[in-house]
Amino acid sequence: MTDLAGAKSVSPARAEWVRKHTAEPTSPRPGPPSRSARHSKPTRPWHVGYRRRALLADISTAVVTSAVVLALPVGSAPAAVRWGVALVLPGVWLLMLQLFHGYEQRFLGITTDEYRAVARAALSLGGVAVLGSWVLHFELARGLVLVIVPMLIVLGLVARNLLRRSLLRRRTVGLDTQRTVVIGNVRTVGPMIRQLQQAPGEGMRVVGACVSGITNGGDFSSEVEGIPVFGYPEEALHAIDLLNAEVVAVSGDPDLSGRALRRLAWSLEERSVDLVVATGLLDVAGPRLSIRPAAGMPLLHVERPAMSGARRVVKRAVDWCLALGLTLAALPVLAAIAVAIRLDSPGPVLFRQTRVGARGETFSMLKFRSMGVDAEQRLAQLSAAADAGNTVLFKMRRDPRITRVGGFLRRYSLDELPQLVNVLRGEMSLVGPRPPLPAEVAGYESDAVRRLRVRPGLTGLWQVSGRSDLNWDESLRLDLWYVDNWSLVLDLQIIVRTARAVLRGKGAY
Repeated sequence: MTDLAGAKSVSPARAEWVRKHTAEPTSPRPGPPSRSARHSKPTRPWHVGYRRRALLADISTAVVTSAVVLALPVGSAPAAVRWGVALVLPGVWLLMLQLFHGYEQRFLGITTDEYRAVARAALSLGGVAVLGSWVLHFELARGLVLVIVPMLIVLGLVARNLLRRSLLRRRTVGLDTQRTVVIGNVRTVGPMIRQLQQAPGEGMRVVGACVSGITNGGDFSSEVEGIPVFGYPEEALHAIDLLNAEVVAVSGDPDLSGRALRRLAWSLEERSVDLVVATGLLDVAGPRLSIRPAAGMPLLHVERPAMSGARRVVKRAVDWCLALGLTLAALPVLAAIAVAIRLDSPGPVLFRQTRVGARGETFSMLKFRSMGVDAEQRLAQLSAAADAGNTVLFKMRRDPRITRVGGFLRRYSLDELPQLVNVLRGEMSLVGPRPPLPAEVAGYESDAVRRLRVRPGLTGLWQVSGRSDLNWDESLRLDLWYVDNWSLVLDLQIIVRTARAVLRGKGAY
């Protein structure tokens, strides 16, 4: 393979074709004349504005916390101590965030490390304050720490979440993105481009590709997933210069490795262009990945899934406590729903159905009855309906078997509330894969069987990512991702997102 650092220049005809097919989109806001013909970089990268807004948000968080410290008689701290803490808190808070990479570009707006930085900075600040007061023999009221740390965590996380939502909205309309050139083999470039196009929130807007393993005419006027192909990987540097790329994504090429990849990284460093390299691993969360140097080689270490041992016990304990609290709080609602079902249609209040749980064990899953008593008998004649949404999991948008009360219960997932009893009995978890029917499990392929490694959930990624609107492949992918990447924080995030999904009532039928 030709060395990238000494790549040959591209023909004027090919360069003109690329210019024509990679012109900048028209700006949605009025401004100075565009320099799209030259494909110039934006005068201010997206992360500069985001970091500035993050600084303002963090300062506001610290100021509000300082105001609370001054306004409330926190503990036994004298006024002088509270004033001193309030004055130094904003500066110390920003310093702690900087130390814990709270403003590092590679984490901003993308990974959960941005949230972790906020939590770690606040907890470390509390630890330093307690340790410092002990070492210096300075009386710092513990009440101050118990107020400041939680406020910084809560307000800081809320502020960063609002910033990221704003960034996602801007990226969805094409703003605050990075011009990206994808390099790789013809078999791997297409899937990478497709995934990046389906995730605008990542901020990588593909404007060109350099692909090996293809044959073309002299003008090279080909496309991959609607993206113009500039040439072969040997011509990558000319594509980067011509398109003023900000990111180069290497999708995988047996020839683009070792020395060639290292020299590409050196050349990109001179151009202030970021380099990202696909690992070839699918659906593995970042916390499971780390670099492990061995024999002078940077090896990617993939941790085993965490759903085992003590973590399984912790998950079970959290499930039981939360399920008990939710059951007690929902008793009046449960009673009202039971009365409404009995008044609406004849039949039992609860519907029991055999489902498959962890390790293939079956159990009787509870639901509020939302259909007529003859629903199972009518299933066969409805299973071939044209508007069934999922080829493996039978769902029908306008199922005639659903009662009036049942339609309301399904829209807001209230029919699932009795499954809290299944959680208390240890048959289900609050969060996990969807509990399958025995007939569905009988048709599982080898990959799908992995869903049965954990307890099924009352809610899960399928619930917050489309519910019944998902097809089988999407549902399976989400369930497998959850099994492989479970964490307690992920469970809490899904529970919060479930509340929003249920209130919207979208995808439930």
